[in-house]
Amino acid sequence: MCKNTIQFQKGLGIMQFLANYGSEEQCENALSSWRWPDGFQCPKCGSRSFCKLHRKAEFQCNCCRCQTSLTSNTIFDSTKLPLATWFLGIYLVTQNKAGISCLTLHRQLGISYNAALRMKHKLMQVMMERDNSWQLSVLFRLMTPIGAESATEAAGAEAQRTKPPSWPQFRQMLITTLSSSRPKTQPIENCRFYPEKLSGALLLSGD
Repeated sequence: MCKNTIQFQKGLGIMQFLANYGSEEQCENALSSWRWPDGFQCPKCGSRSFCKLHRKAEFQCNCCRCQTSLTSNTIFDSTKLPLATWFLGIYLVTQNKAGISCLTLHRQLGISYNAALRMKHKLMQVMMERDNSWQLSVLFRLMTPIGAESATEAAGAEAQRTKPPSWPQFRQMLITTLSSSRPKTQPIENCRFYPEKLSGALLLSGD
């Protein structure tokens, strides 16, 4: 049986995730490599000469003495939660296709409900901003209209929408349109279904 390559694509298992980001040191190293792939660079003067302070993940530029932290100007800025907790929260939020509630996040991470709520809101915000930065290169049409419960119902709605009206219905629509001060386009669109009947004599005679 042919499998959907998107649905069955290889993911990151929980054991592999914990092996890569299970400790605070691993998370700090990963974040540092993502933020400064070529090594630390001062955000103020651009110098690469720095010293590490005694405080956790604090750096000081040797040129301008600007101090910055690993989490500054990120979603982890000013957080009191360990990076390992944040990374696990990111994994739980992004791996569940149906989404995850704040209550479940609070229970699985062992943090307060308010902290789980703030974490989820921050993650959803950055995910939305990331998605909005991409634009579709092609237009596509939804096969299932909004509100349709199944593809069968959607197909029935599409067939009902494109089904031509009967000649008496179309004639009445045409008369109403011609007598209206604001004519509609629907009768004109349906004219292709009755080319042989569109004459003034037939219209007035009632055939």
